[in-house]
Amino acid sequence: MIYLSQLLGNPVYDVEGERIGRVTDLGIATGEVFPRVTALAVEGPGRTPLMISWRKYVEDFDEDEITLKVVATDIRFSYLQPDEVLVARDLLNKQIVDTRGMRVVRVNDLKLSDTSSSQLRLLGAEVGTRGILRSLSPALESVVCKAARAMGHPIQERIIAWNYMDLLERDLSNVKLSVSHKTLDELHPADIADIIERLDPRLRGQVFAQLDEEMAAEAMAEIDDDELAATLVSGMEDAAASRVLSEMDPDDAAELVSELDYERAEKLLSLMGVKDRAAISQLLGYREDTAGRIMTQELVAVDEHGTVADAIAALRSLEEGFESVRYVYLVDEEHRITGVITLVELLTNEPETPLAKLATTKPMTMSPEDDQEDVAENIAKYNLLAMPVVDDDGKLLGIVTVDDALEVLQEEHEEDLQIAGSTAGASPDDRGGLLSQMLTSEMWVFFWAVAATICCLAAGALTGDYLQGLVVAVALPFALRTADVMARYAINSYLEYDEDDEDAPTLLGFALKGVAVSGVFAAVVVLVLKGMEGVIDNFATKGAVLFGADQGLMVDLVTDKLLLGFKVAAITCVLSFVTAPAYLMVLRNRDRAGDETSGAAMRGVALCVASLVFVALALVLLTGKVG
Repeated sequence: MIYLSQLLGNPVYDVEGERIGRVTDLGIATGEVFPRVTALAVEGPGRTPLMISWRKYVEDFDEDEITLKVVATDIRFSYLQPDEVLVARDLLNKQIVDTRGMRVVRVNDLKLSDTSSSQLRLLGAEVGTRGILRSLSPALESVVCKAARAMGHPIQERIIAWNYMDLLERDLSNVKLSVSHKTLDELHPADIADIIERLDPRLRGQVFAQLDEEMAAEAMAEIDDDELAATLVSGMEDAAASRVLSEMDPDDAAELVSELDYERAEKLLSLMGVKDRAAISQLLGYREDTAGRIMTQELVAVDEHGTVADAIAALRSLEEGFESVRYVYLVDEEHRITGVITLVELLTNEPETPLAKLATTKPMTMSPEDDQEDVAENIAKYNLLAMPVVDDDGKLLGIVTVDDALEVLQEEHEEDLQIAGSTAGASPDDRGGLLSQMLTSEMWVFFWAVAATICCLAAGALTGDYLQGLVVAVALPFALRTADVMARYAINSYLEYDEDDEDAPTLLGFALKGVAVSGVFAAVVVLVLKGMEGVIDNFATKGAVLFGADQGLMVDLVTDKLLLGFKVAAITCVLSFVTAPAYLMVLRNRDRAGDETSGAAMRGVALCVASLVFVALALVLLTGKVG
């Protein structure tokens, strides 16, 4: 086995030992399961690029050099063929799609296998750490791997075979890939959407352009980021974008169109068929986050006086690609819903059985103006596969399917996690490293370090004694942890109750509770500090004797300044409790405005305010004492 990194830059000699250049790349024929190396790219004298046939001219190779079969004057140069690619140019350090693992990875090296003395085949791409280390230095790779193995954590190779690679950064539409190659259009639309979301922005359009319109529509509907989907549509030609929207379910298309600017949306809608345009326009007439916006009109409705045979005939007449049907709805002459029947009931009864005899006559329904989260929760609560949506007169407008309900619940759950500052639902790539997670969960430590440094430096500048600021800052974690708890309490109250719930706390009630808690807290702190004063004074006196320090200075530094720090921390804590309603009000106002809120950001604001209050108050009291 040999790697591309071990060949690049190696000298190339002719049969007589004359150097003709150095290796810059290898060409492969893509139409095989494990492609043969067919060409050798060489940088010749004067940095002239040369391309020669591998099979015709290469005699031998190793990690140090490549030897040719002929003298330099007998070499005939060639060109890259339409079915060939250069592996260093087209693969190395590029993003590829691992179609088996359904992920986007970066190629760090390429693994080759010698099937004979002079023939090479590409086995796959190295996408792990070892490829990076090897490209830097084979010796470095060896040292690091041995050290990792000695510590019981060996670094394994991560090879993706050629037949599971999909190339992105070059137009390969005319290149025949390997016979067993699994391309993007054979993946599930959800996997394609996930891959597109993880790609570099400059590659997303290229990947999307490889899909046919039906697959593009299905993948577009699976993209979670509405802004990303809108960006992809914006990059398409009007006619192509309109056809993709027509292929999408009306509710998904309406959601996407709502993200486009008005002129673009109108233009795309005007290019659609009348039926598709009318369906999308009707959904756009409803407010965002309502049942009307996410419902679909693809349902089966039959006359309430019909029979099982009539319902079966209606099902058989559905167009190909009709969304999954689990219920048949009965309607009267005014198209008001009067009942619902499951497919199982239809299939287990005789054709002449009246539908009214089998139907649930009082089906649960929702209004198009109902909140989509309420609809989703009712679907989950009553174990439904679809929820009928009716107008004020009971006329059937559409249905919200269970898959759309699950998406709503997932989005709400992710929003709650974001506000709560949790990474439980995030992928490992989204969570960041250990340092990032620690800063998110234990954010107060970062603010303590920064605020303590500022307090120390400011105290030194104002009083000439840096140590005073450092001693005062010992009590700062007390204030910061309280501010963090307060912010979490406000966030949890917002998440637990909807503003319209009867049990939801009012801002006045929340404020009174904060004042009451802060009052009790302040009383406890005063009692504790009074009890600590004698203990700390005794500790300072004994410490001065033990270390031979000035007793008065030690008592002033430890007793006065440390107690001063805790008094400042107590005041800061009380202020944090009192300001808690402001955070709840901000969360509710942003929710009404439809803005997303990060719980980590809210906690950061609370910690920043507490840090500023503590430092400012401490410096005022320190300078006052000195003066």
